Amino acid sequence: MSFLTTWTLVLLAIVTTALGISEDYLDDAELGVPGLDASFDYVVVGAGAGGLTLAARLAQHRYRVALVEAGDFYELKYPLAAVPGAGIIGIGSDVNSSTPVDWRFVAYNVPGANYRDLHYPRGKCLGGSTGSNMMVYQRPNREAMQRWAELVDDNSYTFDRFLPFFQRTANFTPPNNDIRHSNATAAFNLSAFDKRGEPLQVSYPDFAVPFSSWIKRGMESVGIPEIEDFNSGFLLGAQYCALTIDPHKKIRSSSEAAFKSSPIPRLMTLALYKKTMAKRILINTERRATGVEVRTGDLIYILRATREVIVSAGAFQSPQLLMVSGIGPASELKEHGIEVVVDLPGVGQNMWDHAFFGPAYRVALPTSTRIATDFLYLTEVVIQYLANRTGPLTSQGIDFLAFEKVPDEVRSQFSDETIRDLSWFPPGWPEIEYIPVALYLGDFSDPIKHQPQDGAQYASIAGALVAPTSRGNVTIISDDTDDLPIINPNWLATKTDEEVAVAIYRRNREIFQSPGMEPIIDGEEYFPGEEFQTDSEILEVIKDTLMTVYHASCTCKMGVRNDSMAVVDSQARVFGVDGLRVVDASAFPFLPPGHPQSVVYMLAEKIASDIISWD
Repeated sequence: MSFLTTWTLVLLAIVTTALGISEDYLDDAELGVPGLDASFDYVVVGAGAGGLTLAARLAQHRYRVALVEAGDFYELKYPLAAVPGAGIIGIGSDVNSSTPVDWRFVAYNVPGANYRDLHYPRGKCLGGSTGSNMMVYQRPNREAMQRWAELVDDNSYTFDRFLPFFQRTANFTPPNNDIRHSNATAAFNLSAFDKRGEPLQVSYPDFAVPFSSWIKRGMESVGIPEIEDFNSGFLLGAQYCALTIDPHKKIRSSSEAAFKSSPIPRLMTLALYKKTMAKRILINTERRATGVEVRTGDLIYILRATREVIVSAGAFQSPQLLMVSGIGPASELKEHGIEVVVDLPGVGQNMWDHAFFGPAYRVALPTSTRIATDFLYLTEVVIQYLANRTGPLTSQGIDFLAFEKVPDEVRSQFSDETIRDLSWFPPGWPEIEYIPVALYLGDFSDPIKHQPQDGAQYASIAGALVAPTSRGNVTIISDDTDDLPIINPNWLATKTDEEVAVAIYRRNREIFQSPGMEPIIDGEEYFPGEEFQTDSEILEVIKDTLMTVYHASCTCKMGVRNDSMAVVDSQARVFGVDGLRVVDASAFPFLPPGHPQSVVYMLAEKIASDIISWD
């Protein structure tokens, strides 16, 4: 039995016991009856951050809502998902790296990744990817939201007008700096939150990653300033980040866990259809969505919507469901024998994503490498978590972030094409995100299994492109949603992205080699090694190791009617079909810098509020 398998089984057994997970977990859920046609006010497809939030808010206002989810409760299917420190399991680039609550998407033969096949994790469970993500909670900068408002011609999307919707979901607990080490004091802005916010838990672990305090010094050494927080509309700088972790139970706070802990899911007006696949949207001759054909096991039946169908199946499967239902690029639909209801060329196009890469160094302090390679130490931290909910497993291992524009001295060396492309992004929009990871990332095919086994400790800085200019797409292979769509992230397809990526790699090295980090660096660069110096050499290393930050978005983009690639308007209504909306990351007009889960929650809150106030 491999160490990884042992690691997983031990944690699984302990967590299942510690959290008291059993079939009783389902007692509070109102389950729909598979196989029986039924009628509701709203049918919502997908129970992730967008769909579950929207469905719960509508049910809270006594609308009859059907919530359709292909997966099951992750607490039953894969209890490890609840443990913050286990978040790193199953997110590697190897196509065999997955968990029982993963859709197992694969991006095949990716040119920007030197034609590797790359696993693309997506959550298949109640909570969607909030049941499997790395739990970072951070909001976009003001300029990004201003650009959003301009592109969709709707000032309700400016940061200040959006702030109440960010606040509505989040139940914020400030960091306990009395417990955290003095060199790991986390700053925060209490006014960025509302004490009435609920039910998503947003907090800071009491355990601070030791590597992060040194990264903080490294950032200061190269001129990246400390800022107050990442939730007030400003990103340029460095700080500890908030996470979606329950500060009392020390477990993941997903959309499912959050809303289940509130009284909302117990309302008789919300019916959950779990382990149920949406097959197609029903559209009548007047081009109005009237329901969804679904399948639970071998049972195929219809859930009718007297008001609206709302699609929240994510950046890959929302466009897929639209296309198999006759909404999308006409040529692609006809290729698969699908009758064209509305020719919308933008469905499945305009895919944005963030990709990361970076060097690794040996460091003279404890890192997660020890957890991954030392079974006795793993046992200690598991017992620590089980006994009193303390220690490394209470954190997902990434608790500090930094953002910056490419420094002027580097920017001045960019090509005219790159300077022109980057000018689209507003001044406060960073081009680089630094994600310090207390692990070796030279081989991210399986970040636990492939840690060096030499007894040394390793750390990396994952540099991410957060102003990407390459665009990917999602296409279908049949008219059946059981056949996963083809995803083409198209990373590093532009000269601009290549030039910025190389600049990020060099900047990562500069941080590692800064005076602030010198006391903990153990020897020369471990990966890829200092012999890789030219732009072309560094670019090859990047392509050999590049991986997604799991932020696929914009494949049903929001826009104005005269934008030929727009799919939904500013109220998330699909152009050309009445009674149909898309509310998830696929509806973003662009991918804001940073981590988008807060934006998905916010969008769902806003659209729910619009629906309720207009009724």
